[in-house]
Amino acid sequence: MAELTSMANIGGEMAKKLTAVGIDSPEKLMELGSKQAFFKLKEAYPNVCLVHLYALEGAIQNIEFNSLPEEKKRELKEFSDYLKCFYIGD
Repeated sequence: MAELTSMANIGGEMAKKLTAVGIDSPEKLMELGSKQAFFKLKEAYPNVCLVHLYALEGAIQNIEFNSLPEEKKRELKEFSDYLKCFYIGD
């Protein structure tokens, strides 16, 4: 099984957070998808932000998060904004 840190955009700190919420492999991250993974992170770490969501999607697509297509960034931002309705600390 590959390490999370072998994926684009996933450093040690992000890997620790993902593992803490039960996502301990690239396969699990890809299976869940960026939005569901972000949701799990947001529950445990309310301060995660849109950049984290971009990083997760970039990891799944194997590209740097800042290279995501604008349409995908818009979609992810809408999802993140939607979640803000439920997390007052953001």
